[in-house]
Amino acid sequence: MKFGAIDIGSNAVRLLVEEVRRTPSGRLHVEKVSFTRVPLRLGDDVFETGTIGPAKSEALVKTMKAFWYLMDVHGVENYRACATSAMREAENGKELRSWVKRKANIDIEIIDGKHEADLIFGGFTAVAGMGATDDFLYIDVGGGSTEVTLIRNGLRLRSQSFKLGTVRALKGRIPDGEWDAVASFVEQVTGEGDALLSIGTGGNINRLHRLAGGARFEPISRDRLREVHDQVKALTYEERMEQLGMKPDRADVIVPAGDIYLRVMELAGSDQILVPKVGLSDGMVLAQFAEWEAASN
Repeated sequence: MKFGAIDIGSNAVRLLVEEVRRTPSGRLHVEKVSFTRVPLRLGDDVFETGTIGPAKSEALVKTMKAFWYLMDVHGVENYRACATSAMREAENGKELRSWVKRKANIDIEIIDGKHEADLIFGGFTAVAGMGATDDFLYIDVGGGSTEVTLIRNGLRLRSQSFKLGTVRALKGRIPDGEWDAVASFVEQVTGEGDALLSIGTGGNINRLHRLAGGARFEPISRDRLREVHDQVKALTYEERMEQLGMKPDRADVIVPAGDIYLRVMELAGSDQILVPKVGLSDGMVLAQFAEWEAASN
């Protein structure tokens, strides 16, 4: 069965189409059919003015119309559209949600940070097959927010969302005291136990991990991440595009993203980070499949 997941973030809007089924042995089989990413950067408006302006609103409607037709062409049987930090903070977020429904027939859910973390975590556990004794500090950095989660004994124990996104950082709109809140949360969840292995999700850590030469399910050290991050940071915006082949909307946000991952790891005393290359869209697909499977039984 084919499922669609529309992730409306602060930096980009994405459509993931995947086919999900159970094999005869009962194993979950997930196959990517299509992935489309449009760099709308809704956060540019929201973190500057508090609203999503007419130009970006119109662009979002056009993108949703295109995604509707793409899902139709691919034979998607069920979809879910979730908006995160930018739309939930925009003063006109609910109004824009209604407009998209009228014009593009896409029903958007504006989800909070906890729900976002739940979905991302669900995608990771299904792909990575975490064991019952695994302890991790999960870090997801987006355009508008960062979710930090303690995973203990294979279970999601505590989570908190912080206003520490990459687009927000570029706009200079990180609230005073936000890093103090992160430090307090990390201190509470890590305690005096052994240093936790970090898990990093998001497009920027995926790219930094690839530049570091890391394998998908093999962690890289914090020192190696810092080395690669410093190399990227030393390049100009234009050099990142020319020498590293980055898209314009990646070449600027990758630096504040690296800063956030490294600082959270340092606060937690985490020496390594695992990068499974899954995200919100993957979790949305798997959540839909779980609901469909439960209804079918």
